Amino acid sequence: MSTSQLDSFAFVAADTPGAKESAARLAALYGQADLAEATVVVALGGDGFMLQTLRDTMSSGKRVYGMNRGTVGFLMNEYAEDNLRERVAAAIAETIRPLEMQAVEENGEIRTALAINEVSLFRQSYQAAKLRILVDGREQLEDLICDGVMVATPAGSTAYNLSAHGPILPLDAPLLALTPVSPFRPRRWRGALLPNRSVVRFEVLEIDKRPVNAVADNVEVKSVASVTVREAPDTTATILFDASHSWDDRILAEQFRY
Repeated sequence: MSTSQLDSFAFVAADTPGAKESAARLAALYGQADLAEATVVVALGGDGFMLQTLRDTMSSGKRVYGMNRGTVGFLMNEYAEDNLRERVAAAIAETIRPLEMQAVEENGEIRTALAINEVSLFRQSYQAAKLRILVDGREQLEDLICDGVMVATPAGSTAYNLSAHGPILPLDAPLLALTPVSPFRPRRWRGALLPNRSVVRFEVLEIDKRPVNAVADNVEVKSVASVTVREAPDTTATILFDASHSWDDRILAEQFRY
């Protein structure tokens, strides 16, 4: 029996009419398995919905196959209703490894969250953020004055990281991108590529004058004193890409756009 015959699908949709209608049509064609029992979760929406689905299925062993029914679809495959079992069976599986953020608030409370794309720090007021950066316990920047800074995963390297002129990373690259947002001092610093085993710590300087918020994908922590970021050691998700348009193909095409 082939893999496509063994797969059971759970169709999940973003909260838009088009995505919901597509999910209903696909469920009628291929059957709707209970989410807990399905081997493949088919996500219908845009990249934001895909990220949410990956978070929901983290470390479950389920594979997530996305089809674009939103406005942005870098993580999604082209929408088509025909031959879904064959497409899923031939798809290329990629492992997503999220970041783990530990943020210490000004009052000492510790907040944790996972991020598939990036962990970002942003200035909270008109004053630029002033940050000390340590990598694996060693100071690398005594003070970075900027609008913000982020640590991005390979999966997130084509999102906000790219908009901030950070590097695009292949999905299987054992790297993290450390990218500033509008750096003022040092003005010429454009960030760094770090091994994915690195532990990055940001310490907020002049915290009362220059308050800073931290964001792990869609989880925001206000007025942080410090933020520690590392790759989550035992947490993964699996995303499927059509063999005709793999992640490597998308990365290559993105690097030649202008």
